[in-house]
Amino acid sequence: MTSTGGPTTPPDLPTVVGPQWTPDPDAPQQWYPVAAEPDRITRFFDRIAARSPRWLAPVAILACFGGAVGYTLYADPTRSAPDAAPTCLLKLTTGLDCPGCGGTRAFWYLLHGDLPAAARHHILFVFAVPFLLYVYAAWAGKQLFGWRLPQLSIGPVTIGVFLGAWMAFSVLRNLPWTPFTWFYV
Repeated sequence: MTSTGGPTTPPDLPTVVGPQWTPDPDAPQQWYPVAAEPDRITRFFDRIAARSPRWLAPVAILACFGGAVGYTLYADPTRSAPDAAPTCLLKLTTGLDCPGCGGTRAFWYLLHGDLPAAARHHILFVFAVPFLLYVYAAWAGKQLFGWRLPQLSIGPVTIGVFLGAWMAFSVLRNLPWTPFTWFYV
């Protein structure tokens, strides 16, 4: 605190490069962060985003999804031949299933309508697919056609619970005991 009653410096602020801190003019004892000026690359991509039509992002994501479907159907990840597509590096080096192991095979089985086999390979992926498809459809419908579908409220707690379940699933599927060996792919 200064002797003139003016604002003081904020306590314990880092002196490294980061957000700048400025006194709030309405409350002299409170400080708030000020966003730093964006760099050239950020300004470049912001200009591209401002000039792009609204339909471009949903169509680009749909094209990426189409590419994923095409690759999965072409590569046939369920085939375990020596010339098959590359496997997971973690599984190749350690023999353990990583958090995503089985996801591509589960996707392949979903594309072929075999829900039990898809769940056998990655049950959390199969659980998440309907939610992801709905979130995409609601967002793309709003961007493309102005539809007002109800938005799913996915907060930090929901994401934390899902990531915790995914981590527990990743650990449990690598245990060598009877009920857990069913999840090993």
